[in-house]
Amino acid sequence: MTSVPAHVTPLRLVQQATIDMARATSLLDSDALGWLGTSVPSTRPGCRRYLTDLSLPIREHAPSLTFKKAAFIDVGEVRETPNGCEIEIGWQSSSLAPLFPVFAGRLTLTATELRLEGFYAPPGGEIGAVLDRAFLNIAARGTARWFLERTAQIVASPRTAR
Repeated sequence: MTSVPAHVTPLRLVQQATIDMARATSLLDSDALGWLGTSVPSTRPGCRRYLTDLSLPIREHAPSLTFKKAAFIDVGEVRETPNGCEIEIGWQSSSLAPLFPVFAGRLTLTATELRLEGFYAPPGGEIGAVLDRAFLNIAARGTARWFLERTAQIVASPRTAR
């Protein structure tokens, strides 16, 4: 079994949503991912890469304040599961100044939720990990929450007019 470096931390977030799985699969398994940003050549086979601005909203202390950082988001192929689908997903800074955590994991969709699970490494190696633990993973969890909310807006079933 491969050991995980001490500065790498597990992350798991869930966003409730009503999802039309056929529509969601179509949106995630096509060139319709423009909402993620600008498509750029990927360095990983089987992945599509997008240049985007990851956002970290500061909810509790300053709800209107959001930090943004240019990043690459890598999206794998959609794989069907018994309850929905899952997609390999990851992100990293697009510059040499990695102010946001690096994330690698998967996005799982069912008819009632989106789930993001994986591992992240805070910037700064071991020192960054100590600071990350002291501040309760604010940057990684906030960025992941933003990503889940944005994805939910895109893949959620459209409401029918009454």
